[in-house]
Amino acid sequence: MERLIYWIALVLVKVLQILPARVCDQVGQAVGLLAWCIMPGYRGLVCRNMEVAYGEHKTRKEINKLCLEHFRALGANLAGAAHFFGAKEQEIRSHTQLEGINFLLEAHRKGRGVVLAISHIGNWEMFAQACFYVPQVRFGTIYQRIHNRYLDNWLTRIRQKRGVRTFERRSGLNEAVKFLKSGGVLGVLVDQHAGDSGLWTPFFGKLASTSPLAAVLATRTGASVVPVAVFRSGCAFWRICVWPEIPANCSVEELTARINRVLEEQILVSPRDWFWVHNRWKLPRPHFLLANVKRGIYYSPSKNFEKLQKLRILIRTSNWLGDAVMNVPAVRAIRMGRPDLHITILSPEKLVEFWKEIQAGDEVLGIPQSWGALRTGIYLRRYKYDVAIVFPNSFRTGLEVFLAGIPRRVGYRGYWRSWFLNQIVRERKVEASCRPEHHCMRYLELAKQLGAPEFPLESLVPESVKISELWLGVCPGAEYGPAKRWPLERFRKTMEILTTEIGCRWKVFGLEKDRLLGEELAKGFPGVVENLCGKTSLQELMNQIRTVCLLLTNDTGTMHLASLLGVPVVAIFGSTSPELTGPIGGKCRILRKRVECSPCFRRECPLDFRCMTSLHPEEVAIAVKEMISSCSVLA
Repeated sequence: MERLIYWIALVLVKVLQILPARVCDQVGQAVGLLAWCIMPGYRGLVCRNMEVAYGEHKTRKEINKLCLEHFRALGANLAGAAHFFGAKEQEIRSHTQLEGINFLLEAHRKGRGVVLAISHIGNWEMFAQACFYVPQVRFGTIYQRIHNRYLDNWLTRIRQKRGVRTFERRSGLNEAVKFLKSGGVLGVLVDQHAGDSGLWTPFFGKLASTSPLAAVLATRTGASVVPVAVFRSGCAFWRICVWPEIPANCSVEELTARINRVLEEQILVSPRDWFWVHNRWKLPRPHFLLANVKRGIYYSPSKNFEKLQKLRILIRTSNWLGDAVMNVPAVRAIRMGRPDLHITILSPEKLVEFWKEIQAGDEVLGIPQSWGALRTGIYLRRYKYDVAIVFPNSFRTGLEVFLAGIPRRVGYRGYWRSWFLNQIVRERKVEASCRPEHHCMRYLELAKQLGAPEFPLESLVPESVKISELWLGVCPGAEYGPAKRWPLERFRKTMEILTTEIGCRWKVFGLEKDRLLGEELAKGFPGVVENLCGKTSLQELMNQIRTVCLLLTNDTGTMHLASLLGVPVVAIFGSTSPELTGPIGGKCRILRKRVECSPCFRRECPLDFRCMTSLHPEEVAIAVKEMISSCSVLA
């Protein structure tokens, strides 16, 4: 197959070399126009790339027109490269013009070698074919071997016939360094996506993986850096333009950024000529968060990270308050992943106030309860997100981001939704003999596999605020079901003991459907009880929780919320597992009676409810007093 492809390429080049240069140019334009018509994927890629570079300065109509011009110019440039491949000097001279040669000669006279920063602008093959313009200079180039050995050998032979020394990127860098130190002029491509080995630095204001090779070679050898570009300036005619030397008195990172800025200027000279069909701003897979990339991120000290074009990430968070709290560390780890993020939190409408209060994202979108996946997906299309990260395992959440048309959709596999995600995160294997992993760590593992840094959980919870009055909070309900609720009479007995022994006052927290529970606790109580069940918004609930010294609670969302806010918690567990869903703050005390059927994770107990009834009010009261004493929450 390699040999067949080689012969096809050879015949095609020979045919184009037979045609007159102008005819060849017209044929190339026609082929480019055909490609524009039949290759919508590449057409879309070119338009997206141009929107990065020109989005603020050109309308969609102008970008579409420039896209068409690019395809035609690209066809003409490729046809011209084939036509002049190995052509005679006289023919090449009649179709090219050299400008700015003094910049190259001045740099060459320093005797330290010159790195030519070359790019895929115009007929870039002219870099090798037109070296006869400067006979006093020894030219070389670094190339990357192509997989077809026949094509690779053929291209190398033709270039070497022009007197150009070739250095293979993987094995010839030491020789390239010697060549530069001896005063040679070495061409290095600087405009390709460099993958995981690149330096992430802005290109047209958006972070792009950039090869630092040109800067490394210049820094190591003391060579000058001179940019060169080939612009198409007419039918079968090109200008080879040498630009002023780039100052190299700086770090490799800064020099790479300077090369990028000059490349931007070159592209702006003739936008249709650059190789826009290359995905220059490719999003890495799987680690598109860049906290741990090999060469890191660099942004010129004279600039501001806030001016970067943002990578727009949508994070679909969990539907329950407790699970949403357990999402928070992962969201903050993702935030630390790279400096150019714009994070949108997508959550049920009932949790919007929570996400706004903790300020984990740049904006929060709420899903009304009446909306289905279709309406949600259509609504999200208007925002043009780059990435969607889905925390819940549900089929619906995967469908939402799929219908939104978001290019990268990330999440764990589950519930028949693998078709909707295109980056599946593997569950971390936990040995059966090991302690179960907390749900919070599961979300953090997802963030880690996207490239986020390690997130210290201890940094999540703020210091407790000193309170002058001894108010305690109590949360006797549990939205999941009665199996998670310690008996109400035992809550009341515990409250009576503590009121008598330490003189505390109580605030009862809960939903509207918990209002009767609050009334039962307050009715005839020998102390102060403020029943707030169903009377607070989520924002008001958070404010009220901050006013208590401690929260006594079942396994509820309010428990997680209090822990996140730095309020000490005494939590009663029965049918559920604190190893999986316990509070993530450090100031918590878990009360649990282990029985053979616990945890069962049922909504209602089918047996005798021993996991809860075996825990007595006196034990709970002692735990609350010890917690108050150890946390020193009173001013």
